[in-house]
Formats: sequence, C-alpha cells, structure tokens
Amino acid sequence: MEQKKYAEVANEVFDRCVRDYHVTDNIDAPVPAPYPEGSDEAVLYAKNWIDAAQWHMEDIIRDPDIDPVEALNLKRRIDASNQERTDMVERIDASFRERYADVKPLPQASINTESPAWAIDRLSILALKIWHMREQAGRTDADEAHRLRALGKLDILMQQRADLTEAIDTLLADIAAGRKYMKVYMQMKLYNDPETNPVLYGKK
Repeated sequence: MEQKKYAEVANEVFDRCVRDYHVTDNIDAPVPAPYPEGSDEAVLYAKNWIDAAQWHMEDIIRDPDIDPVEALNLKRRIDASNQERTDMVERIDASFRERYADVKPLPQASINTESPAWAIDRLSILALKIWHMREQAGRTDADEAHRLRALGKLDILMQQRADLTEAIDTLLADIAAGRKYMKVYMQMKLYNDPETNPVLYGKK
C-alpha cells in the first residue's frame, strides 16, 4: 500500500467486498479471495465480508415472523460473528504495532482515543451503510419523501467517510513520525468466555 494511503485503499477494498457480497446476498455464500493471501487487502476484504454477513443476519433476525428456534440459532451465530470481527480487528492492530515497532515516539507524543484498527472497523461499517442508503434512495416502491430523506442521509454518510478516511491516514502518519503512539488493548468480552460468564461456568 505504498502508492495510496492505507484508508484510501481500505475504502476501495470495502466497496469491492460489499459489491461482491450482494452478487448472491447470501449469508452462507463462500468468501471470495480476490487479493493475494496475507496482503493488507486480503485481510481488509475478509474483515468487511464478516461485517456484511453480520449486517444481513441482523436484518433477518428482526423479521417479526421468524421461527423462535431459528432466531436463537441466528443470535448465537451473530455472537460468534461478532467475536470473529473483534478478533480480526485486534489482529489488524497487532500488525500495525509490529509495523511501527521501530518508531521511537517523540517526547511530546500522545496516544489516540481509539486504535487504528477500530477506526478502520468503523470505515468498514460505513461502506455497508453507504451501499444500503444508496439502495434506499433508489427504491421504486417507496415514495419521493423516503428517497429524498435517504439521499440526505447518504450525503452525510459520504462526508463522514471522507472525514474518517482523512483522520485514519493522519493518525497512521503521526504514528509513523512518532507524533502519536499506540497500544493494543484486547476487548476481553467476558460474556463470550466460559471462564468469566457466570451463566456458563455456573453450569460446570
């Protein structure tokens, strides 16, 4: 990712992934592999695919007529997907930490309120919001007022993405220059761990 800045490339990858997902629009579709294994692009693509599938699982589970057993199974699948998403974000942060391991922070260096990968996670979700808001703005079965509201929201989302993209690339440049430093804090979700969720360890 030398020619373009990291977040700019991430947006391109996320947009491609969202388009690819909607070819089948199926939460069980196999994950494509359009980028070289192990590349930054491949990791970002896999990350966004998790987000895209989970987005649609969240849609499905809100069906008021869903079978309760199916809903429970889907909820557990969403929980597993969310943990996978968290794990991947932490791996991305760890890769940034390794990438900038030799950078010595300047005496006045400060830490950011969130790590680069969690900001990139928000960028991934924005790609999905933009796709679906654009879809709402083009609905032929909705009235003009609905489409205009969606267009207004789409404008805001596009501005939000532009601002976040610039902020991420500025943060990475600051880290590389020693003006900022980063730490990797694991999320430590207690409810997913059978050793820390009392409902789970209480059944042993």
